Amino acid sequence: MQRESMEFDVVIVGAGPAGLSTACRLMQQANDAGQELMVCVVEKGAEVGGHILSGAVVEPRALDELFPEWKAQGAPLKTEVTEDQIYLLKSGEKATKIPNGFVPKTMHNHGNYIASVGNLCRWLAEQAEQLGVEIFPGFPASHIIYGDDGRVAGIGTGDMGLDENGEQKDSYMPGMDLLAKYTIFTEGCRGHLGKELIAKFELDKDADAQHYGIGIKELWDVPADQHQPGLVLHGAGWPLSDAGASGGFFLYHAEDNQVVVGLITDLNYDNPHLSPFDEFQRMKHHPLISKYLQGGKRVSYGARAITKGGFNALPKMTMPGALLLGCDAGTLNFAKIKGTHTAMKSGMIAAETIFAALTGGDEGGNDLTAYGENFKNSWVYEELYSSRNFGPALHKYGTLIGGALNFIDQNIFSLPFTIRDNHADYAQMKPASECAAISYPKPDGVLSFDKPSSVFISNTNHEENQPCHLKLKDSSIPLNHNLPKFNEPAQRYCPAGVYEVLENDAGEKLFQINSQNCVHCKTCDIKDPAQNITWVAPEGGGGPNYPNM
Repeated sequence: MQRESMEFDVVIVGAGPAGLSTACRLMQQANDAGQELMVCVVEKGAEVGGHILSGAVVEPRALDELFPEWKAQGAPLKTEVTEDQIYLLKSGEKATKIPNGFVPKTMHNHGNYIASVGNLCRWLAEQAEQLGVEIFPGFPASHIIYGDDGRVAGIGTGDMGLDENGEQKDSYMPGMDLLAKYTIFTEGCRGHLGKELIAKFELDKDADAQHYGIGIKELWDVPADQHQPGLVLHGAGWPLSDAGASGGFFLYHAEDNQVVVGLITDLNYDNPHLSPFDEFQRMKHHPLISKYLQGGKRVSYGARAITKGGFNALPKMTMPGALLLGCDAGTLNFAKIKGTHTAMKSGMIAAETIFAALTGGDEGGNDLTAYGENFKNSWVYEELYSSRNFGPALHKYGTLIGGALNFIDQNIFSLPFTIRDNHADYAQMKPASECAAISYPKPDGVLSFDKPSSVFISNTNHEENQPCHLKLKDSSIPLNHNLPKFNEPAQRYCPAGVYEVLENDAGEKLFQINSQNCVHCKTCDIKDPAQNITWVAPEGGGGPNYPNM
């Protein structure tokens, strides 16, 4: 069976906020100008929104520009923020509330909305299709197609129906080649094709090292008398501080007596015994958090890595025939803990740049350097630049001193210098022998839970007997290097129990990859100290299926 090909003006990889905003803005311009334009979006999830995981408090600035009548059009932003509370957790029992006057203004959420970004993407997809965009869910982009001159010429979707050895099963169907004048990569954090493009075109040669966190989130139904629609809680400190790690929690009161609760763990932590999943489960027992969850029911679970290097780590976002946008490039504003509006705006700028080029006689395949200028002249550039010191200050100076610097930088006057952190997250891990072991309490099944039950309610599924999508460059490294030196941290940094070190009847150690459990968070690709694991897209439709996340 031969692979077929289709040609488009623009192919977009990933139906997240950036990709769908690109598609919508492209077709808005084409329809207004009476111009024919063929735009398609491919999405690895079985449905649009199924793989989208974010906090989230959404700033509607970009949405206001893209669809000024979004409220009348039924966009799923219904719960406006009514109150912000910021806390420093000092122990498992104590918390200090930070007065609003001492909170960086980027953390104030007046005018923002508590929302499911997955549902927002479902709504954006509806708008895109009404405008004439073709959307193909369940079709992951598996590889990049390059022209003879090295430019990006499109993508190929993955073959379906291969067994674990790559042999064709009875259900085999070849993928399809989607060719385009311009290809847009909006895969989200640590996209595997974006990672390839950054390396191939040296897009990050003038950027600082990128930084990441892992966000773990749960959705709860809670009793009505514990629910305060619009209340937003953020905080830092315990439990991560006990292990010398950093990050922060969030708890948002959404509509319909639902609360979202989560923990972001910065992936620059150095103790290989640390488990972000177990830190999160422990955190929920803090009285500040548990009072909102007691008597409730956990209904969904998920995890996703976050690109949080900000302005200093932004790569060049254009190359011949392609653009790299949104969280694939790292446009999240970590000072706000928000990336939806910045991702959307990056896509809207791209759409305007591409449309101007195509209607000006451009036949495709060029390096649209005009995008860089257009991006620089936008509010998103100004916003990211003004927050450039936020993450590096916390990394270098800790929560208290770094927080004080950020308060000055954001509220009083802009610091006349740039703080930098060029230490790659994966390289921060110390040998296990140099670090204190961490004993995590057993989950109680009421507030805290184990990984298997958590993965179950993420609705994660991959077809059995397919090629493993977690590739080891050297299969000997987990047992011969990572285990003796770091006690194989993949057992703990993975929030889904994908990686296990087992022992057979002869007493020999075995490294097992349970790829069926993978929630596509990409943490293994980021944090493995040997950089030995590469995440690639599995067979179409595989992975989690998040409702209201």
